[in-house]
Amino acid sequence: MTEISKDIITDGKYVELKYKVIDVKTDTVLTEIEYPLGYVQGVNEVLAPAVMQELAGKAAGDTIEVPIDCSQLYGPRDESLVITENIKNVPKEYREVGTAILMENDKGQTKSFLVTRIAGDYITIDGNNPLCGREVIFRLEILLVRDATDKEIEFGGKIEEGPDLPEGTRVPI
Repeated sequence: MTEISKDIITDGKYVELKYKVIDVKTDTVLTEIEYPLGYVQGVNEVLAPAVMQELAGKAAGDTIEVPIDCSQLYGPRDESLVITENIKNVPKEYREVGTAILMENDKGQTKSFLVTRIAGDYITIDGNNPLCGREVIFRLEILLVRDATDKEIEFGGKIEEGPDLPEGTRVPI
């Protein structure tokens, strides 16, 4: 009887997976991807190094959970990056929770802030990474493992084919 060998995740393998990021304290899902994430193991790091390391040796159909202390990834939470301002001083297009605001300091350095709260006449924006200071679990479901093509290795992931258009066709952008 011959045993069918399963492809396992090693360098040079194309991998597709879905994942959820779950807050340990509240057991709530913070992030969930709807469409499979595809990458080539060992070519690009699309997830935290600890997660990539845990994926090695796993196969399609496996589900793993990796605990991550986000303070190690993003550093400690910096309360000086949390700003509460009268909402009248903020342009209307930024007055919605979840809105990203790119801000620039007097040295020309930029940083992304996120509107995290609106209460009465006040708005709060936060320049910390949303996972900063949290302990989370990455729950990953491995959907596919196979040998990567040379092109996938070159680009670090799946190559999406565009439409087959006649030569010389211009596509408006």
